[in-house]
Amino acid sequence: MFSGTEENFEASKSSCRPQSESHQFCRETPSLSIIMTSNVVDFEDILNNGFSDANTSIRSGVRARWERKKYESTSTSAESSDAENRKPSTLSDRFIPNRAAMDMEKSSHSILSSMPYDGESSAGERTDGEASEDEEHTINSVASDMSEYKSSVLGIDDSKSRILSFADKAPAPKGDTVNNLQVLYSASTISRKNKSSTKLVSRHIPSAPTRILDAPDLLDDYYLNLLSWSDTNVLAVALSQTVYLWNAETGHIDELCNVESEGPDAHISSVSWIQEGGGHLAVGTSWGNTVLWDVRAQKQLRKMDGHSDRVGALSWNRHILSSGGRDNIIINHDVRIADHKVATLGGHTQEVCGLAWSPDGMTLASGANDNKLCLWDASASSSSRPRYELTEHQAAVKALAWSPHERNLLATGGGTADRCIKFWNTQSGAMLQSVDTGSQVCALQWNPYEKEILSSHGFAQNQLCLWKYPTMAKVKELDGHTARVLHMAVSPDGSSVVSAAADETLRFWQVFAPPSKSLAGKRGATDLAGGAKSKKLSRTMHIR
Repeated sequence: MFSGTEENFEASKSSCRPQSESHQFCRETPSLSIIMTSNVVDFEDILNNGFSDANTSIRSGVRARWERKKYESTSTSAESSDAENRKPSTLSDRFIPNRAAMDMEKSSHSILSSMPYDGESSAGERTDGEASEDEEHTINSVASDMSEYKSSVLGIDDSKSRILSFADKAPAPKGDTVNNLQVLYSASTISRKNKSSTKLVSRHIPSAPTRILDAPDLLDDYYLNLLSWSDTNVLAVALSQTVYLWNAETGHIDELCNVESEGPDAHISSVSWIQEGGGHLAVGTSWGNTVLWDVRAQKQLRKMDGHSDRVGALSWNRHILSSGGRDNIIINHDVRIADHKVATLGGHTQEVCGLAWSPDGMTLASGANDNKLCLWDASASSSSRPRYELTEHQAAVKALAWSPHERNLLATGGGTADRCIKFWNTQSGAMLQSVDTGSQVCALQWNPYEKEILSSHGFAQNQLCLWKYPTMAKVKELDGHTARVLHMAVSPDGSSVVSAAADETLRFWQVFAPPSKSLAGKRGATDLAGGAKSKKLSRTMHIR
C-alpha cells in the first residue's frame, strides 16, 4: 500500500544529501518541487482515508478532547430523559410498617384490572395508529360493565385511585384521654380566637373582685358541690367537715353543722338551699346520708339514707329533693312524707356529679363521670329509663345550667378531656351548639337579665369567662384565682356572682346587672336589694 510512496520518499532524500563535509543543504529544483508536492498530497489522502470512521478498528483508545466533550453531553441528556420517564407520579412513598390491615386481594385485582387487555393491544397496534369508532365504543362499553359489576358484586369503587389502602380506620382515642400539652398550648390560641374587638356590652364589668373571703380547708374535688346562695341572701359554704353560713347583708358568720363525729375521714360533699323561702338547707355527706336542716331554728329535721357512698350532687324541685352519689344512682326524696324515697334512677355507670331541675319542674338533667348527660321526666319511676342519653361529651359532665330566657335550653360543660360548653334542646335531644373553651369547665351560670352565660375553668388559666349567647363571643375574662374555680353561685338579685376555688378563697364579682340600673347607682358585688354596705365587710375576711 505504501511501496510507491516509500520509493519517491527515498529518492527525495538522496537528492537532498549534503555535497560536502560543510553540511550544506541542497537547493530544490522546480521539477523536484513538483514531485514533493504530489507526494505530500498523496500522503495526506492516505492519512485521511486510513484513519476515517470506516476504519475505527485501528484507532487509538484515547479520544480527542472535543470528542469526549461531545460524548459526555450526549450521555447526560439521554440519562436525564430516561430519569424523567421513570419518575413516579408522587415525590416519595410512605413507610408502611404493618400490612395486616390491607385488603391485598382487592389491591391485586386493582393492579391487574389497570393493565391493558388484548382488545386494547390489538387496537393500539393498528397501522394507522388509531382504533376505529366501533372498537372504541366496544372498549368503553366493556369497561363500564366491569365497573358496575365491581361496584355491585365485589364492592370495589373505581373512583378511588389508591391501589393499596387500609381496610380499617385508625381507632378513635379513648374518651378520658388527656393530652396535657394540647391543653396547655391550645388555651392561649383559643383565647385569642374568641377575643373580639367590638364592644359586646354597654355596661361596665369590673375586672377585679369586689370582695375576697378566705375559705380554709375547701376541698379540691371536681365532683363535689360545696357552695349555695339562698334567696334570703345567706351563703352556705362547706369547708371539709363543717358547714358555715355567711349573711351577705350583715356579714355575720354561723356554724351550722359538722360531721366530726362520723370519723376523721368524713366530710361534707354537697349543699343546696330549698328554692322558696330559704329556710331549709340540704346537706350531703361522705357516708351517703342526706340531711335536712332548719336554718332559722338551727335544728336538724331529718336524715335520709339510700346511698351507699358519698352524695356529691343535690337539686330541689319544690318538695322533691334529688340526690346523686358515687354509687352511680339518683334518688328522688319527697321530704314531706316518712317514706321519702319515691324513685331510684339508674342511668349512669359512674359517679353522679351534676344535677339540675328545669325551671318548670318537668325535666331533671344529670351529669356523671361516665361522660354522659341524661334527661329524666318528672314522673320517672325506679323502672324508668332516661328520656335521652346524650354522649357527645368526652369527659365528666358536672356543669349544668338551665336558661331563664328560653324554655328547654340547657347548657352543659365537660371536664379536662372535653373542655366544651354544649347547648341542648331538651325537648328533642338535639345539640344546638358546641364551643371549645380551652380548659376544664367546672361551673356555669346564666345572666338572669340578658342572654349571657358565665363559665368557670380549671387548668391552665383558672379564670371566669363571660360569653354572649348565641354567638358565644367572649365578652370578658375575670382573672384572680390561682387554682381551678370549682363552684359558682348567683346572688338573689342576680347582679353578683361568687366563685369558690381550690386556692381556698371566695371571690365576689359584679358581672350581671339589671339593664335599668345606671352605672352611678350600682353598688358593690355583695350589696343586695335592701342591704347596706358595711365597713366591716370591705376588707378580706375569714369564713371562720
